[in-house]
Amino acid sequence: MTEREQTQRQGPLFGVAYAGSAFLIWGFSPLYWRFLSDVPALETIMHRTLWSFVLLFPILLLQRRWQEFSGVFKNGRLFLLLMGTTGLVSLNWFIFIWAINHKHVLQASLGYYISPLINVLLGMVFLKERLRRAQTIAVILATIGVVHLTVRYGEFPWIALGLAFTFGFYGLIRKTAPVGAIVGLTVETLILSLIAVVFLSRLFVAGTGAFLNTSTPITLLLMGTALVTAVPLLLFNLGARRIHLTTLGFMQYIVPSLFFLIAVFFFKEGVSVGQIVTFLFIWTAVAIYSIDSAVQYRHRDHMLTE
Repeated sequence: MTEREQTQRQGPLFGVAYAGSAFLIWGFSPLYWRFLSDVPALETIMHRTLWSFVLLFPILLLQRRWQEFSGVFKNGRLFLLLMGTTGLVSLNWFIFIWAINHKHVLQASLGYYISPLINVLLGMVFLKERLRRAQTIAVILATIGVVHLTVRYGEFPWIALGLAFTFGFYGLIRKTAPVGAIVGLTVETLILSLIAVVFLSRLFVAGTGAFLNTSTPITLLLMGTALVTAVPLLLFNLGARRIHLTTLGFMQYIVPSLFFLIAVFFFKEGVSVGQIVTFLFIWTAVAIYSIDSAVQYRHRDHMLTE
């Protein structure tokens, strides 16, 4: 076996390892954020943004992407798009951290389960993509699950829908923005960091901020939010280049599954009958969506090789 053949053979294996590591970090992240539950969600987001930029910017320079980064600020339309995605990703982060702090990890899990289905729906509405029959059934089942939880138990899953729609619109805009993942995220964190510096400086001067004013572990954990944000993203990008999209799609459900297990067994969140019924609808929808995606991908791959 030649070195090139060995590299090609090992590529998918490394891809699964990289992507799997990213999903495991994301999946176990509620445990990390729970240690910061005494810090207000907005303050945590400001630290997450600022320290992420501090970590990402040197990586961007090492990858020699300064021209691509600086070019964003010379392109008015692209910069406005990234301003929009900055607002969406910061709102997504805020909802997620707030949910962890207030013991709503089950709803966060639900949000990441339905996120791919929301992406399908947004693609149909804004990109005029046609839904296949299986996709339509999956979206209908997910909708029934959400409506059931709302009508029967009066529990509107705003956290789940907020996470799914903010991330869905974020992905939709980033899909049309001609910018790489690392460059785009660095620009987004820079934009929000300008606000974060002012916000955190005021808290520090007033002596009400958590950073350096509480315990050393809290200060270190706030700085470490950059690692929880940037490291899985880098691993995800490395993995996505080496494995099929279908494999990546199946693996993404590691995250909400771990959320669900952590919510029930670690945080002891109660699970109502209504939530179980809703999850059954969502899990069925996810299964139909995933199987359909796998079949379509294999069919397309077969057609290309003929």
